[in-house]
Amino acid sequence: GDCQWMTAGRGIQHSEFHSKSFSESGGNFEMIQLWINLPKKFKNTKPKYQSITAQRVVEVPLPEESGAVRMFAGTFEGKTGPAKTFTPMNVWNISLNKQGVANVSQPEGWTTMVAVLKGLVRVNGTDVNAHELIQLSNEGDGVRIEAKQASVLLLLAGEPIDEPIAGEGPFV
Repeated sequence: GDCQWMTAGRGIQHSEFHSKSFSESGGNFEMIQLWINLPKKFKNTKPKYQSITAQRVVEVPLPEESGAVRMFAGTFEGKTGPAKTFTPMNVWNISLNKQGVANVSQPEGWTTMVAVLKGLVRVNGTDVNAHELIQLSNEGDGVRIEAKQASVLLLLAGEPIDEPIAGEGPFV
């Protein structure tokens, strides 16, 4: 699907809604909302909106027809996702076929998490079920994901900025 990538910076207002046709016909509507902390030096940056349609998302097939990595941000196998970020990060949607394997190393020292949206996978030897998230050690760079069944997951990795997160009101 699509991605709406917003940088709140010094402040932005937005509305979340779906199309009129969806309101009339109904159906399943899936979305994920992530908030990524900006380094202090960019907190007052001009707000920005990046519309990343499904056609712009870079997809890299995995070996042996294991599945595919769709990149919203970051790089994999020499290809780069379309989102412009303030710090180095990888935001990937990974689809794995049953018994599919993804070896998706991340830079040593980065914070790396895998959220399983559907299915059941083994991440570096640990089983992770649908609707669960695992945070990996930032020591080493190996990330091996093995699908026990057809699975969809979100890999989130980034260089730590070691700054506090301050929440106020309904906003971060």
